[in-house]
Amino acid sequence: MKLPPDKKARLEKIKRLRDNFAYFAPACLKIRTKDGAVTPFTFNEPQVFLHRALEAQKERTGKVRVLVLKGRQQGVSTYVGGRFYGRASLRKNVNVYIMAHAQDSSDALFKIVDRYHQNNPLAPHTGVSNVKELVFDRLDSSYAVGTAGQKAGGRGRTISLYHGSEVAFWSNAGDHFAASIQAVPDAAGTEIILESTANGPSGEFYERWQDAVAGRSDYIAVFIPWFWSEEYTRPDLVGEDFELGDTSEDGELSEREYADAYELSDAQMAWRRNKIAELRSERLFKQEYPANPQEAFQSSQTDSFISSAAVMRARKRKNEPAGPLIFGVDPAGPGGDRFAVYARRGYGYEFQKHRDQIEPVEAVEWLVDMIDEHDPVQVNIDAGGIGAAVISMLRAKGQRYARIVKAVNFGGTSQHKLASPKVPGPKNRRAEMWSRANDALNDTDVGTAIPDDDELHADLIGPMVKPTATNDLLLESKPDMRKRGVRSPDKADAFVLTYADMRHIKDFTDRKETGKSAVHDPDAPAVKKFHGSSGRKYGWMR
Repeated sequence: MKLPPDKKARLEKIKRLRDNFAYFAPACLKIRTKDGAVTPFTFNEPQVFLHRALEAQKERTGKVRVLVLKGRQQGVSTYVGGRFYGRASLRKNVNVYIMAHAQDSSDALFKIVDRYHQNNPLAPHTGVSNVKELVFDRLDSSYAVGTAGQKAGGRGRTISLYHGSEVAFWSNAGDHFAASIQAVPDAAGTEIILESTANGPSGEFYERWQDAVAGRSDYIAVFIPWFWSEEYTRPDLVGEDFELGDTSEDGELSEREYADAYELSDAQMAWRRNKIAELRSERLFKQEYPANPQEAFQSSQTDSFISSAAVMRARKRKNEPAGPLIFGVDPAGPGGDRFAVYARRGYGYEFQKHRDQIEPVEAVEWLVDMIDEHDPVQVNIDAGGIGAAVISMLRAKGQRYARIVKAVNFGGTSQHKLASPKVPGPKNRRAEMWSRANDALNDTDVGTAIPDDDELHADLIGPMVKPTATNDLLLESKPDMRKRGVRSPDKADAFVLTYADMRHIKDFTDRKETGKSAVHDPDAPAVKKFHGSSGRKYGWMR
């Protein structure tokens, strides 16, 4: 039977609305803006970014599994509420469940959805409508909310779409991951969106964020910085006498460095300055309004050996690679960690690469290809774990490989201690390499440049200092890092391995200054004195 043109057009419009949330939102949904007006729902910049990320994953996998780290009031809950309401109100057998961290938040989230329903020109018939639930009886679909204080919340339901709000602040978080989230079947069309501001570097949300970034789960990690929100500006505070500060405290970025790093306007920086004054804490500002994931999670942690500000400065440097090419290799087997390679040339870098779930034989062939292509003067490889096998197989490839491949024992005695056993300094090779890398990152004359990479940033600020009675520098072990939810810093270990010894750097410096190469004993301890921020901060080599 042929449909009349008007009915056919209506059905086509409804189909488009059902299949395209970006089209459905402004056509059918109303939001209350921060100034109190009720207007059609049009996406802001954070919502556009989130929508694209979700749709790309849905296209790729048929479902959505995402962790969203963001600042306050950037519209993420508004977006997710609308996305899920659209699905439940236009399709059959769709059950939505919202889990908030507190009762007032639960109420606020339901009010957003209730406003959508009250203003929706295509609102379906409701069999039940109360402060906790909407039931679209003719569609056999529903929309319900709960709070994380309820241990059994969501258990026993079959949930199609799950929204976890402020997950980092959930009480009983482990119970909910084992109960309500498990009510979502691993099936096409299902969606789980877990969003939150940060609550320090620990807990379920933080650990699952680490897994998502490392590719160890079905979830993707989506970060939304505060400055994508266009309302976070204060042009009224930018007068003729407005200037950005050039000084910094406690190793933080100065205002000018911060603005340059993120390409922010004076109006955005004025908003930031005013908000920090309101909160009375720059660290609290980082947690509530992060500019990068590391800033958010590290806001409550002050004992990272390498500061986040030093890493951010290094990410923004534009040094050209010059000098001998040195590889740092942090091996890992198919058990989960990343097999990482970093190629450094002087104060610049050529590349960083990593592979997941790689067998030793395949890893050796991968390294051979990189060595043949780039011709490094030295390849420093962590000899722990499968590293010994990788070193042995690589050296067996021929004299050339045997000559440049150097085994580095992270737990071995530092070169500093071999030369001056009674003088406080790095206790083992691991601490020594990290100390040299820290000095390079904090060098005020030149400073090394590193890739502008969030994963490397997170790895570099991961390890904390472990106190010693002798005032020697010792970093916490990887097992200790894992106990507090911090993953193995594989990319950073590859980077610091390029500082296993300093002879090539000294040789390059001598050649630049004298015009000829200095001669060095390749097995002699490094002669570089320990100085800079790391030595001063921890009391040795003053």
